[in-house]
Amino acid sequence: MKRIVVVGSANTDMILKCEHLPKPGETILGGEFAVAAGGKGANQAVAAARLGGEVTFVSRLGRDWMGDQALANYRAERINCDFVTRDERASSGVALIMVDRAAENLIGVAPGANSTLTPEHVAHAEDVIRAAGALVVQLEIPLETVAAAIRLARKHAVRVILNPAPARALPREMLQDVIVTPNETEAAILTGQVVATQSGIESAAQQLLALGACQVVMTLGERGALWASHAQMQIVPAFRVQAVDTTAAGDAFNGGLAVALARGEEMEPAIRYASAVAALSVTQFGAQPSLPSKIEVDNFLNKSR
Repeated sequence: MKRIVVVGSANTDMILKCEHLPKPGETILGGEFAVAAGGKGANQAVAAARLGGEVTFVSRLGRDWMGDQALANYRAERINCDFVTRDERASSGVALIMVDRAAENLIGVAPGANSTLTPEHVAHAEDVIRAAGALVVQLEIPLETVAAAIRLARKHAVRVILNPAPARALPREMLQDVIVTPNETEAAILTGQVVATQSGIESAAQQLLALGACQVVMTLGERGALWASHAQMQIVPAFRVQAVDTTAAGDAFNGGLAVALARGEEMEPAIRYASAVAALSVTQFGAQPSLPSKIEVDNFLNKSR
């Protein structure tokens, strides 16, 4: 398997379980509280590492207890942290998460040191990007840094998985020749289309292809994922599980997809593998604590045949 390089965010998640998500101005007495490692980039790096991927993480932490703990966690997961740097003034990123009894969530993020990850930091990792089987990027770091990572990967003909989360409009150049993995909300923001029906989902996927994406894998929750390329379009079904927390499902999916592609799988079985990783993740509480191991995913797939 070739190396996977993840360029992205690192956060500490502060999570509150509650009966329902609050409305504006409403105060809710919550239940269980937990602090867990998170951040979309870090989640995807940890997901890939637990699945057997050889992962390099390019990120930025503050010089604080949260950064110390995060770095120790990544090393314990056997992630290469040579390109995880520390900011002397900004705090490490923090996410405040509320999860209701239906496993839906509400999230607010203070980026902190994530905002100081620059194209120069990415440039220092050019050698490992050149040798990678996949580059994974998201949008919790500055757009110019994401764009720089994509350009480097494109320069060296390295496959790019762009997870456009949190959702925002993107310049067309960032979509060129990438595998884009939005959920329905993100697809709507990227395309300006209403993505509420099957025809709307397919139309948004076609527009992303027209904008330059080489493939689209749109996650649809319990309905599975829409896989679209210039040659075909199909739904890859989801696995049925009892969800307790959907916080890191998308990150689990992207980490699983990167691992499957880096070991040479074709797209359809890679999406099925990623779906299994995501399905297992929603059966556990928290972001990184919920990410399954390679053995867990293999056993789950064997039982699902």
